[in-house]
Amino acid sequence: MFRFLIRLIAVLIVLVAGFLAYGLLLPDGPDSQVLVQLKSGSSTRRIAADLKNAGVIRSEYAFLVWHYFKGHKSLKAGEYAFEHPASGLEVFDRITRGDIYFHTVVVPEGFNIFDIAAALEAAGLGSKESFLNVARKEAAMVRDLDPQAPSLEGYLFPDTYHFTRTQSPHDMAVAMVHRFRQAAREAGLSGNFHQMVTLASIVEKETGAPEERPIVASVFNNRMARSMVLATDPAVIYAALLNNRYRGTIYQSDLQFDSPYNTYKYAGLPPGPICNPGKASLQAALQPASTEYLFFVSDNEGHHRFARTEAEHAGNVAAYRRASRR
Repeated sequence: MFRFLIRLIAVLIVLVAGFLAYGLLLPDGPDSQVLVQLKSGSSTRRIAADLKNAGVIRSEYAFLVWHYFKGHKSLKAGEYAFEHPASGLEVFDRITRGDIYFHTVVVPEGFNIFDIAAALEAAGLGSKESFLNVARKEAAMVRDLDPQAPSLEGYLFPDTYHFTRTQSPHDMAVAMVHRFRQAAREAGLSGNFHQMVTLASIVEKETGAPEERPIVASVFNNRMARSMVLATDPAVIYAALLNNRYRGTIYQSDLQFDSPYNTYKYAGLPPGPICNPGKASLQAALQPASTEYLFFVSDNEGHHRFARTEAEHAGNVAAYRRASRR
């Protein structure tokens, strides 16, 4: 009887060892990327079941046994990316390390809050409306810089960001505002943030040529000094976006639309930024060129022709139209 028990125990040990080896040592999992969201507050049993159902581990029971053997080590919630077969031990180690997946979101210079919201939604990080709600209603984040800020527009700095799905739209906005503060310090920005960031946002939208930005900034400063309307199309487009009426191009009705962002109707800067400018545009607004230019128009080759008088500008416009017809 004693020998039988010994043999039975030995057989059970071999079976358990084989079971654990099968469940923990043999690689399993997908050959292409699979994302698994482990929710905060989930039990170990729930986590093991989710991993098994996603085809990441061979055995949820072997995973549970190993968790108990390791002294109930903390398993970190979050989204995990599994891209190739791995052993149960490797999967366990990743989850105890919190090796969660980050979504990369690129915010180019000149993106406005609508563009950023769409980029975040496309990355699977929440709905456009949820981010727009934060951008529109949480201007208090920048109140120390700009007491007049109508929203976070202008202060969500263009950069490449890495976010997780556990971060809220508020968290993402905080990260972008933090980058703005860093960039503003690096650019030497101080004083009237509202005016400089608003001007920089218009400069950003008007030209992609770095060497032109200080000149474009000077044009708008010169026009404001003469109480001339800025007559900048990007601000008209932004007015249409704010009122959910933009149709992909500017119509006569947009130029006549009564909005404080309509710089064809109202002199001076609009009530706030119309996009999120990069460092070069911020520097251009801070240190514009010294010129007598009052007008500019595209040269149809990625740059602009600048003019001091209406007659000179009319000639440049005619040259643009001839180039457009070619």
